[in-house]
Amino acid sequence: MKYHDFIGQVQHRAKLSSEGEAVRATRATLSTLGERLGGGEAADVAAQLPEEIAIFLKPEIDEADRFDVNEFFGRVERREQVDRPDAVFHSRCVIDVLSDAVSGGEFDDIRSQLPEDYRPLLDTGSTGRMDT
Repeated sequence: MKYHDFIGQVQHRAKLSSEGEAVRATRATLSTLGERLGGGEAADVAAQLPEEIAIFLKPEIDEADRFDVNEFFGRVERREQVDRPDAVFHSRCVIDVLSDAVSGGEFDDIRSQLPEDYRPLLDTGSTGRMDT
């Protein structure tokens, strides 16, 4: 998937009014995901994405930072500078597009590295219902 396709899909699914908002949501979500996955898996995911998006996944350290899904949403909320419901919805949209952009095996690797409380984020997509 090309950069503009990825960002366009995030903008469409998240119902954002501008490409800039879609980039901000993508950066906030993927930066947080990169911290949670750690260097090796984050690099594997990044390798399947356009360079302009892959850079968001690159954590500053190789070791995964262990935090639960509520902290994940909190970090996205702070980075994106939106309220919690928007951060949750935008994260779901970005993860939904990510699942389309990488191979099924790679997305399974992401799933296997995250604890059970991340399942709703990974499985509900941008249209399913998710309790927060």
